[in-house]
Amino acid sequence: RVCGAACAPGLQLSARLARPAGHGAPSGGTRAVGGVSQLALPVPGSHPFPALETAALSLLSGSDSMKAQGRFLLIILCSLGFSAAYILLCCWAYLPFCLISCLGPHLATNSRPTVPGPLHFSGYSRVPDGKPLVRGPCRSCAVVSSSGQMLGSGLGTQIDGAECVLRMNQAPTVGFEVDVGQRSTLRVISHTTVPLLLRNYSHYFQQARDTLYVVWGQGKNMDRALGGRTYRTLLQLTRMYPGLQVYTFTERMMAYCDQVFQDETGKNRRQSGSFLSTGWFTMILALELCEEIVVYGMVSDGYCREKNHPSVPYHYFEKGRLDECQMYLAHERAPRSAHRFITEKAVFSRWAKRRPIMFAHPSWRTQ
Repeated sequence: RVCGAACAPGLQLSARLARPAGHGAPSGGTRAVGGVSQLALPVPGSHPFPALETAALSLLSGSDSMKAQGRFLLIILCSLGFSAAYILLCCWAYLPFCLISCLGPHLATNSRPTVPGPLHFSGYSRVPDGKPLVRGPCRSCAVVSSSGQMLGSGLGTQIDGAECVLRMNQAPTVGFEVDVGQRSTLRVISHTTVPLLLRNYSHYFQQARDTLYVVWGQGKNMDRALGGRTYRTLLQLTRMYPGLQVYTFTERMMAYCDQVFQDETGKNRRQSGSFLSTGWFTMILALELCEEIVVYGMVSDGYCREKNHPSVPYHYFEKGRLDECQMYLAHERAPRSAHRFITEKAVFSRWAKRRPIMFAHPSWRTQ
């Protein structure tokens, strides 16, 4: 098309000059190709104006060359455009990763994001209004077991130095401060232990007003809608001591704890005749609440099978009573209605490989 517009006057002039008046069609007249009449250029050497012939041929060949060059230039421009767009998109997509990897080591520690604000723990329901537990997470947690291993530890100051201190059931602090500390941020309680707390309610509920109580249990005694016996007791406590923080594990959370046990052991809790211990519920809550966990007074799963292990009471506040390892082994072997203390400790050991969990007094590392 470009050639047609540019070359038409020259071709027409060439055709008129090559055809004298009164003569037939010139050698460069029209000819039919494929049924279409086309303009034929004069045969080289026969045209009376060879310069015009050469110019016309040059224009035609130049047109093809210009088209090829145009295509090549267009391909180059498109390639450059796509390459630039790809580089820009990649840079934009990987900018956050680059900033973290390149600038992260040079940032001051105090300029990095720290613990976020309050979190909603939907697995725990407040008495009486049923609202979820809302509080900030803990950077460091001391989980204090009730084991006789704590006697003579002298770790009370270290335990109180943690941001949050978690205790279990009715384990007291008064009289044992040197070994177990005196602070109690949160206390996880079995539904069967609630009556034991009521025997010393002034200590647990009146003096320790800053402690948050989380009660676990299933069945009709914990039923909110029907007003189970244990739930009614908790309701009374909140009326006696306004501001007392009492929560219960929701039914969904209880089912979740059962499912975790089955996933970790391959055994259905009910079918295997097992009762989860308060330590199990405490560890699951601690994994939600705490960034770092130090567990005090918890032995490993192989401890009680070792020879010459020291004999300590099952609870540090019940001297002269049951031996800890005898209790653990008896429950582990019982076919029905028993805690699986040793099995649970094997699970905790596996968790410590994936989460920042340490065990102190006795101190042991996961294999």
